[in-house]
Order: sequence, then structure tokens, then C-alpha cells
Amino acid sequence: MTRAILDGRGFKLGLFSPNCSGGLAVTKIDERWSASWEDNLRMARIADEAGIDFLLPIARWIGYKGETNFHGHVLDPTVWAAGLLASTQRIAVFSTVHTAFNHPLVVAKQLATLDQLGGGGRAGLNIVAGWNQPEYIAMGVDMPQEHDARYAFAQEWWDVIRDAWSQEGIFDHDGEFFRLKNVESEPKPLGGRVPVLNAGSSGQGRSFAAKNSDFVFTIIPDAETGRGIVAGLKEQARADNSRDVGVFTLGHVVCRPTRAEAEEYVRYYADENADWGAVDYLMGLQGLHAQSFTPEMLANMRSRFASGHGSLPIFGTPDDVAEGVAAVHRAGFDGMTVAFVDYAGELPYFAEEVLPRLEAMGVRPKR
Repeated sequence: MTRAILDGRGFKLGLFSPNCSGGLAVTKIDERWSASWEDNLRMARIADEAGIDFLLPIARWIGYKGETNFHGHVLDPTVWAAGLLASTQRIAVFSTVHTAFNHPLVVAKQLATLDQLGGGGRAGLNIVAGWNQPEYIAMGVDMPQEHDARYAFAQEWWDVIRDAWSQEGIFDHDGEFFRLKNVESEPKPLGGRVPVLNAGSSGQGRSFAAKNSDFVFTIIPDAETGRGIVAGLKEQARADNSRDVGVFTLGHVVCRPTRAEAEEYVRYYADENADWGAVDYLMGLQGLHAQSFTPEMLANMRSRFASGHGSLPIFGTPDDVAEGVAAVHRAGFDGMTVAFVDYAGELPYFAEEVLPRLEAMGVRPKR
């Protein structure tokens, strides 16, 4: 069965965080992304028609304070994925799932259902081992302080799902975290699996991806530094697990006819109108509870968090933006996500001007 995101053809492009208010832009401007269902549906249909490869949501239950409570309005990723898979034709749609808050047998059935709903081959699973302590408090769940402990739980959680998708008939699971008896799990995904992605900027996250995932999703400070990260991740997967893993990164785009227009818009939304309260709250949480960013990166990235949640900035003309994406491709990445202040409003220009340039450069296959 064809799963286009796993076909190895060309550099994959996705959209990240459109189910969350603000997307990746921590801004107070009135026209910031609403994350309403109507806007998400419009965005997904534009992306599907344009040939964008996948959509990747964030799972979030508590906003990031500030004046706008950035990410305070979030569409549930699994329900969101169901609606978009039913409303599009080609694009892959991931569901982002926190291991701590979702039972693996429930998730196994949900993803198998999504896979059928999308016609087979378009549903995907993004596994999150957890990092945001205020959300654990809200859920009444203790967050293990050791990063290793969170990934040990995530590993067994994923083992249960794989068993649910591979075991025929009734089975038991007797592990450290789950003791399950007389389990039945039908239906199964068409072909027995869905593509799996997980964030892997920490050492534990990378090890988990090297062992389990089709794609590891990692933050980079710049494309050239990313070259070494990609090489290390791929070598780790081969050496430790005798398998290949794809590597994605994330960026945010402002594309305008001139550089001056792009730079002015960045100043407008990410400097003059940044929600600095939300930026500082978010950066504090990342520094305390996550390992996606080194302390040095966090110290120098306040403006980058305002413009795009710490992801790689790609600003300028269509030529500039195409070159920025191509640089990530040359560094060895298999794909990346992009985000816009207004996904539905800005994506058509990106599709019309940047995607043909990427095809001409050999980064993307001809449609």
C-alpha cells in the first residue's frame, strides 16, 4: 500500500501547529492565526491542492499566558485529524498524542480508525513523551522529573500499540507500566501500521526515534549546524538499531515580493507587537522542563521565539525563501515543516512562488 510520506521521493514539506491559536507566532496583532475549524479547513484544502505533504498539529491543554494566552485555543489533534482526513484527498495528517494522558489501546484504535477514514496511507502518529509540567498538574498526573523515566514510559506505551496492531486475536501485556489482560484490538491500520514521528532534540528523544520512528523532528539553530545533527541521528539509528530514520526540522516563513516588505512585517508582528509575556513564560518552561533547546540557544533566541516559537526563521523574497529551504535540504534533512502568521492567507503565495522554485532546484519532485 502506498504511503506517500514514506516514498522517499524528494524533500517533504509540512505545516506545523495550525490547530493552535497563534500558530508559531507569539504576537498580539489582531490578524494572528485564529486556529478556528473554518480557518483550518480552508488551510488544509489549500495545502492539499498545492501539494504540501503533511500537516502536523500540537497537543496542548493550557495556554502560555501573556496578553494573548498564546496557544490557549487549541483544536484536539485527533479529532482535528479526523475532520481534515475526511475533507482532503492526498495530504498526510498526523495526530499528536501525549503518552501520559492517553491510554495506548485507545490510541491504537483511534489511529486505525483515522487510517481507514483517510482512505489508507494518510494518517500518522506523532508521539510526545511529555515536558510541560503545568499540563501534568492540570491533569492530576505526576510528571517524572527524569527525562529518561518519561521515555521509558513512552517506550512501553508504544510497545503496547505495536502489539495491538500486530497481534491477532486475544493477547496480554505484562510490563512495568501497563498490565493488560485479554486485550482485543480491531480494526488495525491498513497495512498494519501508520507513519510515526517524534520530537528528538534531547538525547533520549533521539534514541527513541532511532529505535521506533520513521521520522525524528528536531530543532536546529541554522542549516549548517543541522548537517551534523542529521548525520549523527542517521548514524545512531543504523549503529544501534540497524534501521534508517528520516530527519525533519521546523521553520517559520515570511515571504514577500521584496526583502524590505518581509523585514518590515517581521518587525511589525514579532517586535513591535510581540507578546513578550507569553514569550518569556514559554522560554522559562522550555528551559526548566524540556531539552529541545540548549541553555545557550535559549539565551540568544528571545526574538526567534516571538517570531516562530524558536524554529528556524526563513524570511525574504521567494528566491530567499526557496534558498532557505534548499539549504536545509542540502544539509541532509528529509523534510521540514513551515509555519506562517496567517497559514491560509500566506500559503497561496508560497505555493505559487516558492514551490516551483524548489522544483526547479531539484529539491522537490515535479508535480
